[in-house]
Amino acid sequence: MYKFSLNLLFIFILSASQTARSQTDSIVLKDLDWDQNARAGMTELFIPSDNVLLPGFIYKANGAQKHPTLLLLHGYPGNERNLDLAQVVRAHGWNVIYFDYRGSWGSQGKFSFKNCVADVVNVVAFCKKYQDSLRIDTGNIVLFGHSMGGFVCLKALQQLPGVKKGFALSTWDIYSSPREGVKYFVLNATVDEIFNPVQKDRAYFNLAAGASALSGKQIIMLDEHTGNKQLADAIRSANTAWFNYEVWPTDHPFTNKRVSLMHKLLDFLDR
Repeated sequence: MYKFSLNLLFIFILSASQTARSQTDSIVLKDLDWDQNARAGMTELFIPSDNVLLPGFIYKANGAQKHPTLLLLHGYPGNERNLDLAQVVRAHGWNVIYFDYRGSWGSQGKFSFKNCVADVVNVVAFCKKYQDSLRIDTGNIVLFGHSMGGFVCLKALQQLPGVKKGFALSTWDIYSSPREGVKYFVLNATVDEIFNPVQKDRAYFNLAAGASALSGKQIIMLDEHTGNKQLADAIRSANTAWFNYEVWPTDHPFTNKRVSLMHKLLDFLDR
């Protein structure tokens, strides 16, 4: 009887540990039960940004009500689009908008870092204009930027008083990074055209010096290296809302941490 009880205790402990590990390391998804009056779906977008159009799309959440909306901001040049995150976030009841900055991946216009930031500001304006047809809750728009998109996320937040939250993944701190070896043919600007403005307007690109402009924002910075610690410290010192900075053992696209990244993003959206 004593041995039988011990076996039951061992099975219970093993089951509990497996359940805890499952809750930590996995996300349980289920197929959507379509709202027949307002189905979740995907719609192509052509978003005006100054005098050009940016191709993109929206993963529309299920239901006729307006939904909080996540903007995905890709990196340089944008090979990793993080669309696995988009699908999970949409299943969580959010719209997700992805677009290509002007001058990248066939978008009209001239590529530049400043234009990327302006594009985000214009996409938010587009969301406000078409909030009814796209079912967007414009009071709950969040930016998620990866690599160069992390820089764009933080810089655009400074110019968007109505957007209160940003997730900067593996931020490329353009101000302090070298330009050697950077060539991409999907961009319609030369390396000199892209990087000379960084040298000419250092103040604009110095995120650390402008940290006070992010004081009222809720921000996550998540990295695979410690190179952004000084930037993170500057933002943390100025922040009066909420700030979280972590370094994970992974690579630049967070290849081995996708599920953990999903959890981190969903928790941030639910704050």
